[in-house]
Amino acid sequence: MTVRILIVDDDELSREVLTLLADDAGYEVDAADSGHAALACVQRVRPGVVLTDIQMPGVSGDELALQLRGLCGAGTLLLAMSGSELEEGVGREFDGFLLKPFTMETLTAAIDGGLIRVVDGPAAADGVVLDEGVYAKLAGSMRGSQLQELYALCRKDAEARVERMRLAASGGDDATYRKEAHALKGGCGMVGAVELQRLATSMEERGLRDDDVATLEEFVVASERLRRILVARKNN
Repeated sequence: MTVRILIVDDDELSREVLTLLADDAGYEVDAADSGHAALACVQRVRPGVVLTDIQMPGVSGDELALQLRGLCGAGTLLLAMSGSELEEGVGREFDGFLLKPFTMETLTAAIDGGLIRVVDGPAAADGVVLDEGVYAKLAGSMRGSQLQELYALCRKDAEARVERMRLAASGGDDATYRKEAHALKGGCGMVGAVELQRLATSMEERGLRDDDVATLEEFVVASERLRRILVARKNN
């Protein structure tokens, strides 16, 4: 029997990647870009699994889990995901938690085994730009043109977030700066852009400092490095 999964993430890139991979893995997939959209969706269809980012604007986190449980009942598996470890006490209303980036094998294990805690994806080593395993999985699940569009979307999303981080830095808005860095970390991780993920993680953890402009420039340089690698692969 095919499992129906609802993927909920306000980050377009993460949502697109997860939808593509889950569909390729044989799941029947629906997607929503917010907690409110997810609640509306489950009133039309009853998923066997809801996989949702735990940090989104509007209704999210344990509040979203409680509302989903009220609509779906105990038969639906609720899985939270995030690019950061959860704080103590957060996520208790979910059946499990996955740390981004994770593989479809990890997701399948969580679904099949009802695992309470699943962590996948070690931190990227310095000097590594692109995770070959993640790239190979994506390349094997879509056409070459789709793969190029996916990474183009990743870089476009990153550029927009970097600009918002520049504005946040100029206004001393640490909360927005960290929020955009968190989104960057999750999106880059899902496509195996490990150097960008590492830099975004650092920016989120450190917040605004005197060297934030230099750090953003380092991210831009790394993004261009990723572009050159992808162009080389396309031409080979």
